Amino acid sequence: MKPFIPVSYWALCFSIVCLIADTCVAQNDSIDTSAMDRSVRIQDDLFQHVNGTWLKNTKIPEDKSNYGSFGILADKSQLRIKKIIEVTSQGTHAAGTNQQKIADLYQSFMNAELIEEKGFSPLESELKKIKGLGTHEDVWKHLGYLSKIGVKSPVGFYVSQDPGQATQYICNLVQSGLSLPDRDYYVNQDDASAKTRKALEAYVQKLFESAAIENSYLAAEEIFALEKRLAELSWPRTELRDAKKRYNKMSFEELSKLTGGKLSWANYFSEANVSTPPTEVNVNTPSYFEGLVTVVEETSVDTWVRYLQYRLIDSYADYLSKDFVDASFELYQKQLAGIPVQQPRWKRAVNTVAGQGAGDFGALGEAVGELYVAQHFKPEAKARMQELVNNLLKSFESSINDLTWMTAETKAKAKDKLSKIGTKIGYPDVWRDYSQLEIKADDLFGNVYRSNIVEHNRNVDHLGKPIDREEWGMTPQTVNAYYSPTKNEIVFPAAILQAPFFSMKATDGLNYGGIGAVIGHEISHAFDDQGSRYDGDGNLNNWWSEQDESEFKKLTSQLVAQYAQYSPLKGKSINGKLTLGENIADLSGLSISHKALTMARKGKPKEMLLGWNSDQQFFVGWSRVWQRKYRDKEMIKRLLTDSHSPSQYRANGPVTNIEAFYKAFAVQPGDRLFKPVSERIKIW
Repeated sequence: MKPFIPVSYWALCFSIVCLIADTCVAQNDSIDTSAMDRSVRIQDDLFQHVNGTWLKNTKIPEDKSNYGSFGILADKSQLRIKKIIEVTSQGTHAAGTNQQKIADLYQSFMNAELIEEKGFSPLESELKKIKGLGTHEDVWKHLGYLSKIGVKSPVGFYVSQDPGQATQYICNLVQSGLSLPDRDYYVNQDDASAKTRKALEAYVQKLFESAAIENSYLAAEEIFALEKRLAELSWPRTELRDAKKRYNKMSFEELSKLTGGKLSWANYFSEANVSTPPTEVNVNTPSYFEGLVTVVEETSVDTWVRYLQYRLIDSYADYLSKDFVDASFELYQKQLAGIPVQQPRWKRAVNTVAGQGAGDFGALGEAVGELYVAQHFKPEAKARMQELVNNLLKSFESSINDLTWMTAETKAKAKDKLSKIGTKIGYPDVWRDYSQLEIKADDLFGNVYRSNIVEHNRNVDHLGKPIDREEWGMTPQTVNAYYSPTKNEIVFPAAILQAPFFSMKATDGLNYGGIGAVIGHEISHAFDDQGSRYDGDGNLNNWWSEQDESEFKKLTSQLVAQYAQYSPLKGKSINGKLTLGENIADLSGLSISHKALTMARKGKPKEMLLGWNSDQQFFVGWSRVWQRKYRDKEMIKRLLTDSHSPSQYRANGPVTNIEAFYKAFAVQPGDRLFKPVSERIKIW
C-alpha cells in the first residue's frame, strides 16, 4: 500500500561460541567472523573490518534496493508472516473474524486471474466522479474525499497530538501531491533528475493509456507541469524537520484568511469525514498553502480533473491488472531505487495484509501482529529488554550529571524529562479493532479501498477524545524502533528483538552494542536538536536557558560539519542538517549504551569472546548491526530524502568521537578513525 505518511517522528538458532577466533565461525548470537575483512584494520574502518567480506561476496537480492542486517530480519519476519497467513487460510473461520479477513485478503491478492479479468474496471465509478467535477470548488471539495480513500493530493491531512498541547488531538495540514520522493527531483538540473522527470511523464502516459483515457501525452505534460509548481512551493526537508517551523496553530477563521477566503475548508473537512469544521488547525507549511491558492485558480478545471484521475490510478495501481502494476514498478522501484526485478506476488500480498515497515500497517497489521507475537516472542525477552531499558535510562541520567557544558538548572529539567519517558516493548496491550473492515475474497481493490476508509476514520475519530496512550506507531512484526516526542515514549517492536540486535544467549558486550545502542538511540531522540524542544509532557516548550541552548547548538553544528564531509557516491555528500537528529541519536545512544555496559559489568568476571573483551565486543556488535549494501539509485534517493546517514557512516561516524573506542582498540594518530581529543564531539 502507498498511504500518505505525515511528516513526523515516526520515523528499526543455536550459537556456537568458540575460543579461537581464526579457526572458527560463530553464528547469530555470537559474531560471524566469515563476514569480516581482516585486511582492514578496525582503527582505520570499523565498518569494513566487521563487514567487508560480506560486502564483497553478497549480492543485493534482485527485488531489493538495499540489503543488510535490517533486510535479513525483515525477510525472516516476512516468511514467518507468510506461514501464519497460509496456515490461517487453510482453516474455516466465521465471517467477520480477523482470521477470515486475513485469509480472504491474501486470497484476493493472489487471485491474479480474476484481477486481470477486472482490469481497471474497479476504478470506473471513482473516475466517473472525478470526470463530473465542473468547478474549482468541486475540485477542492473532492480533495477532502480523496484523503478519505487513501489518494494523495496537494493537501496532506491527518490528525495527531497537538505539539503545543499534547493532551489533545488536532487536525494537521501539510504540503503533499508530488509523485517523486522530494521536491529536488523537480528542480535539480542534473542528468539523473532529468531522466527521472521523463520517467514520471512516461508513467502518467502509460496509466492513462491503460485506463483508456484520451490525450495521454498531453495529460502527462500538464500533470508534470502542475506537480512542478507544487514542488516549487514545497519546503525543503531541512525545513520540514524543524519542529517549531512546522507548528503554526491557527483558528479555522485564520486558516481561511491564510488562503484568502478562496478555498472552502468547510467543504474539504466535511468530505474528509470531519463532521464539523475544526476550531483549530496546525498548518505545517503555511507558505505552501498561501501559494496553493494561486495554483488552484490558475490551473484549469480540466487539468485538475486529469491530475486527480492520475492520482487515483497511481494510488491503486498496485491492486489492478498487470499493466498498471508493471508501470508502477518501472517508476517507483526501477527508476527511483534501481531495483531490477519486481517482488514475487506472495511478498506483495503479505505486505498488503501485514504492512511493509515503519508507519505502514497494511490492512490488517495488528491482526497479523497478534498471531506473530504468540508464536515468535517470548515473555523472558520482554523482561530482559525492560532491564536493559532501565540500565540505559540510569546511564543517560549519569551522563547528564557529568555534562560540563550544561548548567545545573537545565540539567534538572533534562532529568525531569528523562524520568517521564515511557516504554513499550514487543506488542500493544490493546490491539486494533478491525470490526468495521469488510474483506471479500474476490475483491482486492474493494478491500484496499475499504481499508483506507477505515484507517482514515480511525485517525479522524481521535478528535475530541483523550489521547490514546495504548496506540502504537509500528506493528510488532516491524524491524525497527521509534521515539514519539508528543507521547515522550520509546517503542521496540518484537521483530527487532533478535540477533544481531538482541539475544538471550548473547554476551553483554554484543547486546549493549546492538539493542542497547538502539535503546540509547531512541532515548537520545528525546534530546536531539528537535526532540529537545519538547518537554517531558510532550509539549513544544523551551526548557533551555539561553546559554545552554547556545552551547548545544555549537556542539550540534560540529556534528553537521562532520557528516557533511562524508561522500557515499562521487559528487554526492550527506546532508549534515537533514541527518542531524539521527546522527545525534547515534552518537549519544552509543555513548550511553557503553556507559551502561560498564555499569552492568561492574563486579562481574571478565567476559571474553573470540579473543575480544566486552568493550571490543560492544563496538564490533555495533558495526555488524549496520551491515548493508545499497544500489546507487537508492543511495541517491536516500541522500535527498532520508534523515538517516548511510550505514557505513552510522558505524564509523560516532566511534570517532567516543573515548572508549580509542581505548578498546588502541587508536592512535595516523589511524583513519582517529580525531584529536579537542575535535571529539560529546553531546549527551
